[in-house]
Amino acid sequence: MIAFPNAKINIGLRVTGLRSDGFRNLESCFYPVNWCDALEIILAQTTQFTSSGLDIPGDSINNLCLKAYKLLQQDFDLQPVHIHLHKNIPIGAGMGGGSADAAFTLKLLNDLFELKIAVPELENYARKLGSDCAFFIQNKPVFAIEKGDVFEPLAIDLTNYKVVVIYPDLHITTAEAYQTVVPQVPAENLKKLLQQPLATWKDHVQNDFEKALFLKYPVLPQLKEYLYQAGALYASMTGSGSAVFGIFSPDFTGPLLVPNATYAVWQGSL
Repeated sequence: MIAFPNAKINIGLRVTGLRSDGFRNLESCFYPVNWCDALEIILAQTTQFTSSGLDIPGDSINNLCLKAYKLLQQDFDLQPVHIHLHKNIPIGAGMGGGSADAAFTLKLLNDLFELKIAVPELENYARKLGSDCAFFIQNKPVFAIEKGDVFEPLAIDLTNYKVVVIYPDLHITTAEAYQTVVPQVPAENLKKLLQQPLATWKDHVQNDFEKALFLKYPVLPQLKEYLYQAGALYASMTGSGSAVFGIFSPDFTGPLLVPNATYAVWQGSL
């Protein structure tokens, strides 16, 4: 069975407080975009994980796809499988690629073995793998709160826009990013701001990680400004990583010529 785990962007990201479990509370719009990996799972004699494409740091035994299999194996009698991931979503970009791979592994295994796990239960399994993972089970725009794994409905639709995401070949780890941000109660209600016309977002919808990371990595504000100069209606860093995205009107044709960077352009969402 084959699936194509997709990335996400964060439209606005506020870090609002510390938690007793060591995590931070946040609020953000998670929006799916179609920069994708490729994931294949087949029955095998022994369980193994392999990958191609972009290099994945660390030991493959710790890959989230394999952890997803082992998590379900605790509750179900699963046959051995061969999981192969072709990695295309940049790592350390704040696009949730690893989380998507884990969530799609859960969904593929659910289908492959006909486990009939309901969506809410799949989300609970995903939460055990990582804060962003549960989002990719339903894979639709939401307003995320708490650790980023509790969701509220949000009426937001970019179907009639074009989205550009630029990755400047810069890996920013989650730990590094969170060391730079000071939690604070936001002065404005982000959910209400996102329900206003897109033209108003530029001056009000912010990513809290930008303040410190823009000083540390000058390429990031340069890319954001580049997107605005190219005609973006709204531009921002996504998540806690290094990717920067811009939302353009439907008549945007590009192409953008960004040196030393990888980027993707698509119409609307998935």
